[in-house]
Amino acid sequence: MTEHSDTHTPSKAQQPFPTILVWFGILGLTLGLLALREAAPWLIEFPDEWVLPIVSVLNAVMTWIVEATGGFFRAVSATLDVPMAWVRNLLTWLPWSVSVLILVLIAYTAAGWRLAVITFFSLAYMLVVGLWMESMNSLALVAVSVPMAVLIGFAIGTAGFFYPRVERAIMVSLDALQTIPAFAYLLPILLLFGFGVVVGLIAGILFAFPPMVRNTLLGLRRVPEEIIESGLMSGATEAQLFFRVRVPSAARQILLGVNQTTMAAFSMVIIASIIGGSSDIGWEVLSAMRRAQFGESLVAGIVIALMAIVMDRITAGFADRSPGADYLADQTFFQRRRFLVIGTIGSAMLFAAAELFPVLAAYPDTWAYDPAPVLNSAIDYVIIEYAAWIAVIKQWAFFYLMLPLKVGLEQVISPFSWGFEFTTTYKLIYAGGAAALVIVTALSGRRLGAAVIGLLAILLFFGLTRMPWPAILVIMGFVAWQMSGIRLALVVLAGLAYLLTAGIWPQALLSVYLCGIGVVLAFTLGSALGILASEFDPVSRFLRPINDTLQTMPLFVLLIPFVMIFRIGDFTALLAVIAYAIVPAIRYAEHGLRNVPHEAVEAAQCMGCTRWQLLRRVKIPLALPEMMLGLNQTIMFGISMLVIAALVGTSGLGQLVYIGLGDGDFGVGMTAGIGMAVIAIISDRMTAAWSVKLQERYASSSNREG
Repeated sequence: MTEHSDTHTPSKAQQPFPTILVWFGILGLTLGLLALREAAPWLIEFPDEWVLPIVSVLNAVMTWIVEATGGFFRAVSATLDVPMAWVRNLLTWLPWSVSVLILVLIAYTAAGWRLAVITFFSLAYMLVVGLWMESMNSLALVAVSVPMAVLIGFAIGTAGFFYPRVERAIMVSLDALQTIPAFAYLLPILLLFGFGVVVGLIAGILFAFPPMVRNTLLGLRRVPEEIIESGLMSGATEAQLFFRVRVPSAARQILLGVNQTTMAAFSMVIIASIIGGSSDIGWEVLSAMRRAQFGESLVAGIVIALMAIVMDRITAGFADRSPGADYLADQTFFQRRRFLVIGTIGSAMLFAAAELFPVLAAYPDTWAYDPAPVLNSAIDYVIIEYAAWIAVIKQWAFFYLMLPLKVGLEQVISPFSWGFEFTTTYKLIYAGGAAALVIVTALSGRRLGAAVIGLLAILLFFGLTRMPWPAILVIMGFVAWQMSGIRLALVVLAGLAYLLTAGIWPQALLSVYLCGIGVVLAFTLGSALGILASEFDPVSRFLRPINDTLQTMPLFVLLIPFVMIFRIGDFTALLAVIAYAIVPAIRYAEHGLRNVPHEAVEAAQCMGCTRWQLLRRVKIPLALPEMMLGLNQTIMFGISMLVIAALVGTSGLGQLVYIGLGDGDFGVGMTAGIGMAVIAIISDRMTAAWSVKLQERYASSSNREG
């Protein structure tokens, strides 16, 4: 995100010829390469002879590592299995009534009676639907992985705070860890640690500790200097200064790290259930989806959503509380520890009562209610009654949006799909219309827009997957250079070169096509909703719980409602990408618009701007850099959903990761995982550079007006 700082786009005076000529040159180059695609098919399909043996090299390296260190990692696995088994046995052995009391008290301590009520009814749902044991098995994995991830993250963050060189290495490693898809984590862990519950535990730790590192660094940095000076003047040693001054002052930020670590660990634990080995709630969802038992998968998916919401609220509640030492000093021991005392006494009483009344120990099966048959009937009713509408929605989205961008109008238009043959006459009409639009746009003074329209017309006609790869390299490299200079251009070209030479270019294009459509739709709709939320408080209050639910819900739970109605396929995956990626677009748009400087708003109102003019000419332009950060996060969320979307039959890099995991092929899975990380890094750097460019543009325009 810092590429702009050391290399700048040349000014017009420095450029050897106008940028617009380069754009039209790229346009001509693309058309020329497309004209040669029959004579030189390697322009479309990267030759196999040029592909590097990255997969075999990675497999050879992993085989050597497993042979050399397999015994050590299996010993670590056996060691970690001890606390895992102990916590798991404890949670499944405790009477359900005792567990409910303890968890409700924790929720009340964290955030009051409302969260306690939500927690109670969430636990009651798990009991009633007969998924209590599976829920406790998942909770056991979280209960073991989160403390380990927190300790590791806190230690690494502390080391980075005290040693700047260590921090630089840490940040590079974190960027890599957080861009590699979640499924890719499971491959080396499975090979090194073997099959079993510990795989989910290790994966949860590795996936969850980066947020703790970042929040620890941020919290320790934000401790005010006056507090540090007060500690030094009091004669504190270095250790006392750290543990009694810095850490308590940074407690709120560190606890926010615990919140994010908990949610990341839970998400990964659910994903790790895909390999089996544990009878947890994630496995219940996945196995039901594989059997097309959508009612059963929805029942279990609601359990996951409730667990995620409760854990998020509890950890966030403790982060918001974090009372100081002075507040606790004025209370008696019972006042400070009243919930611990109540919990201990209440648990002992319930435990004794469970010995006398077995229904308090094990929830009776006769009290359970399975809503899955009713849900299946309701789903069947919707599918049968609205089959025509469902078919129309899928057909329109598939033939008029998705396929044209994937393989081009040239391949899509036919009597079956569009109702007519795409003859030479129609092709000439399309070409003439596109050329006329380019000319009109250029004559109106928007020459760069004319070049962009020309490239989009070519993309729509031929499709992304049938575009010449040299043209894509030239376009992406030039855009990166224009945004932030030569360094970003080299990063982008290096990433694209990896996708080509690793032999995953076709799958990468499929991933970009699906994610690109989802991101554009999610960002457009999300920004519109964010604008409405910034202007109307009722809309904001309505959207807030929806956003919270979507963001706390583990990824593949979002697939369930779409799979139930639309079955498997790219369209289902697209809807899931939109549902998950829309949240940051809404939040960044609303936050940016609500934080526009009051002086700018007041000045516009004094000039007589209407509400619409104020929004369009003042608020949106000033909030645009932050909205671009929302686009950045929307892209990241969309990419992270792609691997999960492979569960519903999509092609692309996510499917390769899934295949590698299923076959135990580390090279295939990791090559694809790195490919997705490359796409994420390119998207991150380019959107960040675009945001910086917008900020510089508006800063310079403000200076000129001043």
